[in-house]
Amino acid sequence: MGKVKLLLEVIGDLRSLADSLQAVADAVADNGTAETGKPNAKEPEKAGKAGKAAKKEERPAAKQTQEEKPLTLEEVRAVLAEKSRAGHTAEVRELLNKHGADKLSGIDPAEYAALLAEAEVL
Repeated sequence: MGKVKLLLEVIGDLRSLADSLQAVADAVADNGTAETGKPNAKEPEKAGKAGKAAKKEERPAAKQTQEEKPLTLEEVRAVLAEKSRAGHTAEVRELLNKHGADKLSGIDPAEYAALLAEAEVL
């Protein structure tokens, strides 16, 4: 049973890695399209400033996309498992009980964000 649990943790970590790689790929793609746009030759200063402003506006939009994505059970489990391995098992159990369940699978997915925020403090 220990190997299955380890395999599930590895799968969760791989999914998290894939999400991170996708975010990096999107950021690189956005940056590449912003750099290939040529500023107006008559007004290079204004075009350069507008390009910088556009880049600043794109970054928060990318963060909002990541924040709007609902958390999965696997992502939350991976974070809580790390906290537990770091010696915070009792605190993790208290957090689960605080959110109304003995197990992570018993917690409402709508509470995952709040649970993760509290777990990050540990």
